[in-house]
Amino acid sequence: MKNIILSLTLMFGFVFSADATQNKSYSIDYIQGEGDVKGIKLALQYHVDWLKQYSENLNMYFESSLNLWEYGAENDYDSNLVLAISPVIQYPITQMADKPIFIEFGIGVSLLDDTVFAGKNVSTHYQFEDRLGLVMKFGKNNRQSVAIRYFHYSNAGFKKPNPGLDFIALNYTRFY
Repeated sequence: MKNIILSLTLMFGFVFSADATQNKSYSIDYIQGEGDVKGIKLALQYHVDWLKQYSENLNMYFESSLNLWEYGAENDYDSNLVLAISPVIQYPITQMADKPIFIEFGIGVSLLDDTVFAGKNVSTHYQFEDRLGLVMKFGKNNRQSVAIRYFHYSNAGFKKPNPGLDFIALNYTRFY
């Protein structure tokens, strides 16, 4: 487990040690999962222009996050700490009140502290973090955004059982 944490720490450090002239942002998500699962996700994002050669409309960022999920009440309380890193691609689809709306998707990797959570045995500490979201940018130079996202965590069938965990998240992001 220590090697896993060290590997993820090095990956996070690589993503955020890059050139300071690039765009960086931080975000917070309120997470609601199946049943009584609630959580919070704190993330740092590093925005790159790697896809601009293919289309000026494609945006890409790498996100490293720390998630805390909770389930149940005092006598039946369960929590899970999750580290994740995900590449995310955004594409503009429309505007609302002159504010750009983007669709985003990404598939990343995550490390769950506990493989049994909220009554589900997900088998492995390693999980894929899939996401699909709608993002509205606003503020001066569109340096802030709000989003609604769907997250799915699964080991992609590498080990059984693989029930997966599903979440809806409300997000606020700000560039710095």
